[in-house]
Amino acid sequence: MTVVGWLQAAVVFALVCLLVKPVGAYMARVFEGERVFLSPVLAPVERGLYRLCRIDPAREMGWKPYAFSVVAFSLVSFLYLYVLLRVQAFLPLNPQGFGNLAPDLAWNTAVSFMTNTNWQFYSGESTMSYLSQMAGLGWHMFVSAGTGIAIAIALMRGLSRRSASTIGNFWVDLTRAVLYVLLPIAVVGSLLLLWQGVPQNFSGYTAVKTLEGAAQSIPQGPMASMEIIKELGTNGGGFVNANSASTWENPTGFSNLIELVCIFLIGGALTYTFGRYVKDQRQGWVLFAAMTTLFVAGFTAAYAAEAAGNPIVHALGVAGGNLEGKEARFGIAASALFATMTTDTSCGAVNAVHDSFTALGGLIPMFDMQLGEVVFGGVGSGFYGIIYYAILTVFIAGLMVGRTPEYLGKKIERREVQLAILAALVVPVFALVPAGIASVLPAGLATLNNAGPHGFSEILYAYSSMVNNNGSAFAGLSANAWWNVSGGVVMLFGRIAIMIPVIALAGALAAKRAVPATAGTFGTTSPIFVVLLIGVILIVGALTFFPADALGPIVEHLLNQQGKQF
Repeated sequence: MTVVGWLQAAVVFALVCLLVKPVGAYMARVFEGERVFLSPVLAPVERGLYRLCRIDPAREMGWKPYAFSVVAFSLVSFLYLYVLLRVQAFLPLNPQGFGNLAPDLAWNTAVSFMTNTNWQFYSGESTMSYLSQMAGLGWHMFVSAGTGIAIAIALMRGLSRRSASTIGNFWVDLTRAVLYVLLPIAVVGSLLLLWQGVPQNFSGYTAVKTLEGAAQSIPQGPMASMEIIKELGTNGGGFVNANSASTWENPTGFSNLIELVCIFLIGGALTYTFGRYVKDQRQGWVLFAAMTTLFVAGFTAAYAAEAAGNPIVHALGVAGGNLEGKEARFGIAASALFATMTTDTSCGAVNAVHDSFTALGGLIPMFDMQLGEVVFGGVGSGFYGIIYYAILTVFIAGLMVGRTPEYLGKKIERREVQLAILAALVVPVFALVPAGIASVLPAGLATLNNAGPHGFSEILYAYSSMVNNNGSAFAGLSANAWWNVSGGVVMLFGRIAIMIPVIALAGALAAKRAVPATAGTFGTTSPIFVVLLIGVILIVGALTFFPADALGPIVEHLLNQQGKQF
């Protein structure tokens, strides 16, 4: 580890911290319908969309209509993308003449982008037309991220309202999330990436000859506009197969900085928005502090493991860190930072091959996802993930002091705890059960790139990524019908089966009356609560996933120490 490496991480996180307050305050005003500096331009567009879609912005929804709207919109979005991918060969903006996607691949891809996962069992530069990239995948990157933000805002309303029967209007929340938050930042960000050299055109691929005389095809296309929402919306789906490791999507150190800041931006800012909603900014900073602690610990462990290098290589007399699978222009520190941030959130973009990380270096991104991606998390999904952990924390604290637990002046009773537990169970159930099946099924083992514990890590990482709507991969796993179909099912349940309990939780909390704090009330703005919250997150994650992780990266690390490789 080097001073320069630590400075790189410090600069990125310092920029995130500087932006949390202004962006969080801006989002609070947007979702409460207050006037913002973009209102003169965007308010007429917003009203026009409501008229076109026959939406009454003043009509709020209870949790059931809100949940129904989320699910209905998601399923219609899925069908739209599935059909588009199945007929792309007959549509315009396809200069390379790419064919239609097979049914199982179209299913996997449509579910993947609808759920904000953006898992890719294809190479974008050799599979997707420009129309599919923009009107299909790019459009989903906006609306799936907007859906996550909308649900987070609904949960904030549930926590801040008293004896209410409504939690907002999904269509209004979605519209404002895309129109006022995602689009403006994406426009500015795409221009910055264009300045750095990311392509933005509709040209056909450029055929060139290398210095050695070999033929090479240089991808073109509308990359900059897709690249920025890939990071900002914590989507992760790359225009090309190499994702942010490629010089087309991420050509410079400055473009890498922009992408890293965008990954954490909205997830971090939502904690400040939360403080505004509940009228106690300390509540938001507590969540931010817990997220920050987990992030720093994860990055430190990943950076240390990669800087230490591979013991097998050291045994051959070669010193230094692990540079395998990393871009030389980024190096170990920026690669470890990107891997940590992209799995702390549900982004899934990569600027290095996680499959080539050391065993412990690969464990950290995997465990980040297995925690439920509550460390800043996806846009919206990270916030409501840490909220149900906060509810479990106050419940445990209440048991410790012998009182009915309270959170933000509301008693946490059986229904709230059941909904929080139901949401928390989705990740282990839909990661461990499919991973166990794939580990013994011939179809699941057929496309592994490695044997032994590393091969199991590839399987476990894949399902951990899919159920958490992350989308990153170890990159040692190839597609077949089993992985396309089972992966689509896991991604679908990983999104819907968490969102519905969270929306129900918002409705249950909104209906509750406030209870006055007493001397026995457990405070949720103290360092003690931060420690308890982190402890609950780590203990639940470790108890759930440690046995499986022990069979993968942990045993691989121990065997690497003995000179064995896989």
